[in-house]
Amino acid sequence: MRIIAGRLRSRTLEAPVGLATRPTSDRLRETLFNVIAPRIEGARILDLYAGSGAVGIEALSRGAAGVEFVERAPAALAVLRKNLSRLGVTAGFRIHGAGVGSVLRKIKPVTSNPDATFDMVFLDPPYDALEEYAATLGLLGGAAKGLLADGAVVIAEHRKKERLEERYGELAGTRLLEQGDAALSFYAITEAE
Repeated sequence: MRIIAGRLRSRTLEAPVGLATRPTSDRLRETLFNVIAPRIEGARILDLYAGSGAVGIEALSRGAAGVEFVERAPAALAVLRKNLSRLGVTAGFRIHGAGVGSVLRKIKPVTSNPDATFDMVFLDPPYDALEEYAATLGLLGGAAKGLLADGAVVIAEHRKKERLEERYGELAGTRLLEQGDAALSFYAITEAE
């Protein structure tokens, strides 16, 4: 894996050993960042199920203001920390070594402070953990929606053959991109029907 663009362009990343963590491929990450490029500069990003940190580190490389990584697997956390250290990334991020649901419930949005909300959320749970998609998207479209800035986008990576719901509370699907066996589902906050 490598960083595709920005100040860390072409630098390599490590991935956790084994099949428990499946990093977003360079090709899919490039497609993702081609779509979200206009939103990255100065954005606050929440990278859920961060694994090696490839998506969040790519965002930092391209000028994101800050990334919060959430990952609970010890092996993935070790690789994430090693990648940040090896690349010399010492600021602009925070790591939460806990489960996504507990972190989303703990982070308190401060509605008077736009720096306490996120412009973009990326989630990439293990493909076989379908309940994680529903639980996380449900929180982001419900109890944790205050974490999302106005106009925020939520992006879920999943198997192409596994279709996610069109709506999770106030979070509604806006776009679906497919590439190989993977897909990216885009969501935004809308009024519930």
